Amino acid sequence: MEKNLEIISSLCKRRGFIFPSSEIYGGINGFWDYGPLGSELKRNIRDAWWHFMVQWRNDVVGLDATIIMHPRVWEASGHAAGFADPMVDCKDCKKRYRADQLCEEQGKQLIRDGKNLLLPEGVVCTECGSKNLTQPRSFNLMFKTYVGPVEDDSAAAYLRPETAQAIFAEFLNIVATARKQVPFGVAQSGKSFRNEVNPRNYTFRSREFEQMELEFFIRPDEAVELICGKVTTLADNPDLTGEPQEDWGWEVWHRYWVEQRLTWYRLAGLPQEDLHLYWQTKDELAHYARACVDIEYAFPFGVQELEGIAARSDFDLTQHQKYSGKSMQVQDDRLRLACEAMTPEAKEAFKAKVIADWRARGKDALEAAQFVEDLFLGRYIPHVIEPSAGTDRLALALLCNAYDEEHLTDAKGKEDIRTVLRFAPALAPVKVAVLPLVKNKPELRDKAWKLYADLRRHWKCAWDETGAIGRRYRRQDEVGTPFCVTVDFDTLENDTVTIRLRDSMEQIRLPISEIVSYVDKSLTL
Repeated sequence: MEKNLEIISSLCKRRGFIFPSSEIYGGINGFWDYGPLGSELKRNIRDAWWHFMVQWRNDVVGLDATIIMHPRVWEASGHAAGFADPMVDCKDCKKRYRADQLCEEQGKQLIRDGKNLLLPEGVVCTECGSKNLTQPRSFNLMFKTYVGPVEDDSAAAYLRPETAQAIFAEFLNIVATARKQVPFGVAQSGKSFRNEVNPRNYTFRSREFEQMELEFFIRPDEAVELICGKVTTLADNPDLTGEPQEDWGWEVWHRYWVEQRLTWYRLAGLPQEDLHLYWQTKDELAHYARACVDIEYAFPFGVQELEGIAARSDFDLTQHQKYSGKSMQVQDDRLRLACEAMTPEAKEAFKAKVIADWRARGKDALEAAQFVEDLFLGRYIPHVIEPSAGTDRLALALLCNAYDEEHLTDAKGKEDIRTVLRFAPALAPVKVAVLPLVKNKPELRDKAWKLYADLRRHWKCAWDETGAIGRRYRRQDEVGTPFCVTVDFDTLENDTVTIRLRDSMEQIRLPISEIVSYVDKSLTL
């Protein structure tokens, strides 16, 4: 069926998934609150991501860092000077736009003139139709605040625009305490803030949002070559068969994480045909990036990014080394031992090759020589692969994907429409609803309540005793509950219940003692 964002957002408001923030005061653009069911959905997303990316792996650890950090962090990362969007205003109606989005909506592209951006001919204000627009000007997206009682420049700080930089800032502490050797990763999920010029598409582009990010640190290809005698490329292993290997180069690691993240999205319930890979062109890449792939999803408003997976070289740690004065190099004993076994002639030949390669890529020969000398001592700054996902965007994608309207005809020929959210059971906000067949029979209600109390020790459960049983089933369908357990008079006789399945509406009879094992089988991604 064709999905409609207005219908989905209406359901989210009506059933307690998502509310406009501060609605009683007219709301605030770009901010959203997650209600009882929405908060459960997001928690389930975070937990499923953490299990897949951290708990089930031996080469990833976690971090939970502060939202406000030292402002030098953002100078080192480049956010303080360059984290900006081009903004234009309509001089007639005062409507404000992000320039690139305004042009894109009208089938045009911004014109780059040196360091300046210009609007092409024919771009108009979509609010009033005026051509009287300002030229694009830079607008920094970071929210500024002050630490302490005095609001002056010395106390200025920022709400973080991403979670990644804290991982780089804490890299030395993590290496010292986590007992992990490169390659290994550090994961973090949490709030980020970007003062978007034009929040839009419901929760897709917001000013306060959550990210789930991994920084996976790898050896430079030159270190891999010294240790293993070769560097495996995608040409050598195009299908990425088997577990990660020590001789993998950066492009294989990058593709590995693209495939890992695609696998996880499919497990989360997003169909393969709605997931797309967009490989950024050389002109689109950040200056430090060797490659970047966007995993996109076909939302009702178009195909848009869910996650970016970037090969960021050693840029981030190098920048923090430069700005902090602290060495971000790691000591790699495997590398040191391999270099100690080399002859002087082999070392000179390797150095010459690296210098020639760096020169061919427009990099400094003296820096290349120092880099190689450090390698011979077993030292280097790790490179990084960064899968960065949006929790809110994924929640919206799952809501859009799960929404379904099923046309039914009963035994009397009466037609009806069943609204159902077909979440993967592991991500559904409520796993089981317990429904006493009637509420005016104390022994029946007490039996059902005891079962409800037992089951909610395992999962988030719902209790519903109001209305006809069919109507209660429909209420649970609309919020995506995969299992409804009905306690009836037979339950009092033989301790069995009816379990009604959301997707097929099939009903089966099961002993109470088997409910937990039956439901648990479906709750792993």
